[in-house]
Parts: sequence; structure tokens; C-alpha cells
Amino acid sequence: MSNKDLYEVLGVSRSASDDEIKKAFRKLAMKYHPDRNPDNEEAVEKFKEIQNAYAILSDPQKKAAYDQYGHAGVDPNMGGGFGGGFGGGAGFDFSDIFSQMFGGAAGGGGRQQSYQGADLQYAVEITLEEAAAGLKKRITIPTYKECDICHGSGAKPGTSVSTCGTCGGSGTIHVRQAIFQLQQTCPTCHGSGKQIKDPCTSCRGEGRVKTTKTVEVNIPAGIDDGQRIRLSGEGEPGQHGAPSGDLYVVVHVKAHKTFERNGLDLHCELPISFATAALGGEVEVPTLEGKVKLTIPKETQTGRRMRVKGKGIKSLRSSATGDLYCHVLVETPVNLTDRQKELLEEFERISGESRSSGKARDKSFTDKLRDLFD
Repeated sequence: MSNKDLYEVLGVSRSASDDEIKKAFRKLAMKYHPDRNPDNEEAVEKFKEIQNAYAILSDPQKKAAYDQYGHAGVDPNMGGGFGGGFGGGAGFDFSDIFSQMFGGAAGGGGRQQSYQGADLQYAVEITLEEAAAGLKKRITIPTYKECDICHGSGAKPGTSVSTCGTCGGSGTIHVRQAIFQLQQTCPTCHGSGKQIKDPCTSCRGEGRVKTTKTVEVNIPAGIDDGQRIRLSGEGEPGQHGAPSGDLYVVVHVKAHKTFERNGLDLHCELPISFATAALGGEVEVPTLEGKVKLTIPKETQTGRRMRVKGKGIKSLRSSATGDLYCHVLVETPVNLTDRQKELLEEFERISGESRSSGKARDKSFTDKLRDLFD
């Protein structure tokens, strides 16, 4: 028996839980399994070491003895009563773990292997209005259905399916490698346990053919760009009775011409006239639900941010709703008439006289505008 610390062998602390120990073993066993490292003696020894460590640390009685006495507590050659050599010592069975890791490759069961269907991914594009309100959308995705000619058998009509001669119908074969006897998927029937001498010409022996199906997707209100919706069992069908995979619908939200989203909040530019910025007033601003009135304070400057409460996006997971932020943009007047130019020049003169007087400002910017236009 190696004198290496068994906890160090598995890469866990002495306070590790049973689940942590099992998880560490599975990870290392996957890495160093001889089936994955052919002709690698170092991996074989490492795998043997890992297996031995797990056989002891996963057994409460052996673990207690090891924690108290070290290797002497589990090595029969040193007086311990448990024996921890390769294979797990006193009849330790690894089949439950390897059946999860390798689909039964080390468990020995002679059962026909089944393969869960693959997961599928589908992208949908929606508008910002649809993302805010939510919607139901029907999508068409590729899938498989039972072959109408052979009715799923894979054999040509009038012929039959025979038992695989390589594995005897078990779907697996036993392979001896170094000191291990491993169980692998049969290379002839690929785990089905059957052979088809005359394949169906329609499905080419698969028992299923490609088709499409329509699925309705419920896209919830508040969904954001890049988020996924999982539809359980709507993926590719499994083989030999195995469950279907899942369908993941990835949502892409189109860029909006007016609004930009940031979390639950919306942002937009709000152009206002020079006069409205100076004198104040009421303007209409757009929202995803229509227009609302917004009061502009007098002497508003470009860049000022004004909030419209509750006009953002509803949260997916709570009753919270974001806000709409309007970023003011004061527009410079263009294509002025002679009268407009005259008034602005007069305004400029009034402003200049006030500045050159050296006195404290007697009138506000708004007051001057009122005097000019009144």
C-alpha cells in the first residue's frame, strides 16, 4: 500500500464531506481511467491509487480507522483489519459510480444502452416592445419521427432484426486492458444489441427520419437580450426509449430607434426648443405604452436627465418596474427668418449690456426672454 496521504491523493481536505470525496474521486477517475489512457502505465498506477483511496474514505468504518491510526488502521499487513488493496479491499463495489461516469462501462450489466436525445438551441428575434410586454411565439424546429416504412424497426419491410452476433444482444463487450477488465459499447451494434442485415431504404436503418415540428414558446415580460428559455423534453428524441433532450430558445432583442435599455430602465434623448429650455413648458415624451406629458423647468440645459417613474421594463422575478430617463437635448434653431434673427440679435444686445455694466444680475435669463418676446 502506498504511504501517500489518502486525502491528498483525492485532493480534498480532512474535513471534506462524503459528497465532496465522491465528487473528487469521479473527477480524477474520469481523468486517469485506463480506457482513456491506453498504454499509459503511469495513468494505470494513478488510477489504482485513486480507487484505493476512495474505497477507504467512502467507507465510514475504514475512514474512521484511517483517521485515527493512519495507514496502519487499514492495512492488514500492519495489523489493521480492513485491507485496502486495488479494487477497494473488502469487496468494495465501484459499479454504481462507473455506471454514472461511463454509461455502465464498468458495471457489468449486459443491458442495451440508451442514449438521451441531444439538446437543441434556437434563436428568436423580438422587438423591445415585445420584450417589455411578453408574448407567445410559435417556432418551427428540426426533429425526428418514427419511419413510416419500417415503423421504427430500421429493417426493410419483409425482413427482421436479428440479435447482434458480437455482443449477444447485450449492447456491450468486455475488453481486457492491463489488469482491468472493462465493459465497452459494442462496436458492431453501437449499443442497440441488434443487427439489421437489410436496412430500410427510407431511414437507412435508423428507424426514424428527419422532420420538423412547431412549438409554442411563452416569452415572459421583462426578458432581456441574450437570455434563454428552456423547454424540457422538446429537444432531439432519445434512442431506444431514452428521454428526449431539451430545447433552449435564445432571445435576441432588436435595437430600438428611440430607446436604449439598461437593466429595467429605459433611456432616450428628448429634443426641446431653445424657447422651451429657457422659459420652461410642457412637452410630450414617448414611452413603450404611448405618450405622456412631462414638465420642463425653466432654464433647462442640454444633458439634464429627467425621470418618468414606472415607464421602464417590468422585472422578470418581482413586481418591480424600471423608469424612463429622458436626456434633454436643446435644439439650436435653423433657417431663421429675418424677424427671428432681429429678435435674437436684440436679445444678444440686452445680454451684453447686462454683462458689461459690472452690476449683479438684475434679471434672469428667462426674464430677459420674456421682455424681448413680450
